[in-house]
Amino acid sequence: MQSGDASDINSPLKKVGQPCHMTLVCSRAPVFIGGRYLKFSRNVSQTRWIIDEERKGDASVEELIGGNILPMCNGDSYKFHAAGREDIDVRMLGSGRPFLVEIQNARFVPSEVSIKEMENKINSLESNLVRVRHLKVVGSQGWSLMREGEAEKQKQYAALVWISRPISDDDVEAVTSLKELKVLQRTPVRVLHRRSPLDREKTIHWMKIEKIAGSCQYFLLHLCTQAGTYIKEFVHGDLGRTNPSIGSILGCRAEILQLDVTDVKMDTLTE
Repeated sequence: MQSGDASDINSPLKKVGQPCHMTLVCSRAPVFIGGRYLKFSRNVSQTRWIIDEERKGDASVEELIGGNILPMCNGDSYKFHAAGREDIDVRMLGSGRPFLVEIQNARFVPSEVSIKEMENKINSLESNLVRVRHLKVVGSQGWSLMREGEAEKQKQYAALVWISRPISDDDVEAVTSLKELKVLQRTPVRVLHRRSPLDREKTIHWMKIEKIAGSCQYFLLHLCTQAGTYIKEFVHGDLGRTNPSIGSILGCRAEILQLDVTDVKMDTLTE
């Protein structure tokens, strides 16, 4: 007998062994909370960093911020997004780096008062590893603005540099006179294991040398660059993979000892 035959009408109905039931699941679109973060430690990664089941660093910006925002929104989970990233040993100072925390299925959308409570809670953490500024609820358009800023905006740095000979006034003039310097950077050796081997042209907009009293081979290098420039490699040259570099400009060995990000120039996520 084929399905659809008239004789099907007379066939006995099959018994159902279990009661019928329906499950209704309600969820909402993600809620985005953004602002700028400052990082004061040289042993805090931007995101949770686990290698071979071993944690690297004291904490992460992602956990310190997102882990405190999530319970106040009563959401299921969160994702942390930032306009670029700094290495674990680099501090984020100045105006801070723009970020977004994407709360999945938030059951509570915070008011201005609640946002201020979030900001105070994060900034009052005993560890004092990070702080946040200009925290607020933003629309999903904040994501596209942040991606644009990561690729196109300018960033400022302060680097503690050592060179293999005493620095002279001519050296200071040689560096500070360079404006809109084009630099060709091959993918650095230190990230070749996770980045494609590419050549990238970046721009160093300006540089300034600040001498350190009592030291003739150490100085602070202040510079403003195109987003995505590898600053450490620009100082030491990365075995010739970055050209020109501070070492090649000064004609001597140059090493970077410490690095701070001092400004991320973006119009979004500010007061």
